[in-house]
Amino acid sequence: MTPGQDIRSPSGKARPNPEEAALWKAFKEENSSLARQDLFTLHYPYARKVARRHFLDRRTGDIELADLYQLASAGLLEAIDHFDPDLGPPFRVYARRRVSGSVLDGIAKMSEVREQISFRNRVRSERVRSLTVEDAEFLPAADALDALIDIAVGLALGFMLEGTGLYAADEAVRNSPTPANNAYVSLAWKEAVSRVIGEGDALPAREQTVIRSHYLTGLNFDQIGALLGVTKGRVSQLHRAAIALLKKRLNRAGDFKLER
Repeated sequence: MTPGQDIRSPSGKARPNPEEAALWKAFKEENSSLARQDLFTLHYPYARKVARRHFLDRRTGDIELADLYQLASAGLLEAIDHFDPDLGPPFRVYARRRVSGSVLDGIAKMSEVREQISFRNRVRSERVRSLTVEDAEFLPAADALDALIDIAVGLALGFMLEGTGLYAADEAVRNSPTPANNAYVSLAWKEAVSRVIGEGDALPAREQTVIRSHYLTGLNFDQIGALLGVTKGRVSQLHRAAIALLKKRLNRAGDFKLER
């Protein structure tokens, strides 16, 4: 008899072999963690088989088999914890749905997250290209450094605008948690973001639309171009002009020292 193989009672009902039955008894009645580990070890090869089946059924290679093994393990542990050996079908029949469900849910979540990351990376790449001076490699060293500072400042302003509830009237959104743990730094961060938002509200209409659409709703430059009826290149110019104007106004107000 192979490990994990069920035997049948005289009535024809499948039941665990004596060794496995003893493990279930120890786990369910005595809450034995060692029995739980042994049950996991006993059925883990089956969970891996389920994971491999899902892996082979997939047509894209964006998720690795090792990731599916981890998902199958989580489903197997859940099945062990919820299984009643005195009721229902044999364990592996019961576990199949939970292991498969864990794998499929995990695949969906990982695919969604990777798509979001890919989209954010593309959006941020557009942002960097918008702020980059053409033929920067041919600039004198001092001018090249200034250009680099401009890019860094633009990205920093973008970080402050992104995901902070820009233009939202709800104070709860504006006062959302900050990256800082220190109370003073947290307050300073919120005040700085508030000043950036205030200057953003004063931008010319098109520049303001570009900033709102890009940083608040996450539209890429192509989508903003379709919204405004202009080309992607024009959106890039408007974005760069908006960031430059924000930097100029904040410097003028003395809120930040953004120049070297």
